[in-house]
This record gives sequence, structure tokens and C-alpha cells, in this order.
Amino acid sequence: MPWLARGMSAALAAVVLLAAGRAQALDAEQRRVKGMLDEMCGRCHAVGTTGQSPNPLAPAFRSFGEKLYDTDMVQRLQDGLTTIHPEMPTFRFNAHDAAAAVNYLRVIQRRR
Repeated sequence: MPWLARGMSAALAAVVLLAAGRAQALDAEQRRVKGMLDEMCGRCHAVGTTGQSPNPLAPAFRSFGEKLYDTDMVQRLQDGLTTIHPEMPTFRFNAHDAAAAVNYLRVIQRRR
């Protein structure tokens, strides 16, 4: 019954591919945060995993890399993230949204 073995192999491969696709998909909380960041930041920054930033001087969020692993990044978002760029407003996040935003940003980072 080689046809049965081939059929089972094909089914197993399909399950593995489906599971891998789900692992890459955003969960509900990450989708919520993406929407929040789109609204707050999307007029300048590319917020998702693809696309160019509307403002060429604003980095895509998926390129933040090591900056997101500062031990105080969540606290910085709560205190009011500021930059040297005068056009960028100061944003303050509550504790839950700050932690969720950092989690989302870590998930979308480009693989190097």
C-alpha cells in the first residue's frame, strides 16, 4: 500500500505547513496593537511587516531590531517616548499597551 504512505506523507506535510503559517500570523492582541500603532504612527512609519514608510525619514517599525531589547523600552513608552525629531509627537502608553506594543514590535522584526 505505497499509495497510503504517500497520502499520509502529503497530509502530514500539509499539517506542518498550516501550523507554520499560523505561527507567523498575528494573534488577536497583536492585531489590536497593530491597529493602534497604525492610527498613532502610520502616517509616518510603516507599521507592519511590509511596505514603505509614508515619510522617507521615518524608519519602518520592522527595522527597529536591538532597540526593542532595551530593558526599559516598556517603561519608556509609558513615560512618553520622545525623539530628537521635532515632527514626532510624544506618545504615552498605559502599562498594558506599552508591553503589548513592545511584544508586537518584537514579533514583526525582520529576520537577518
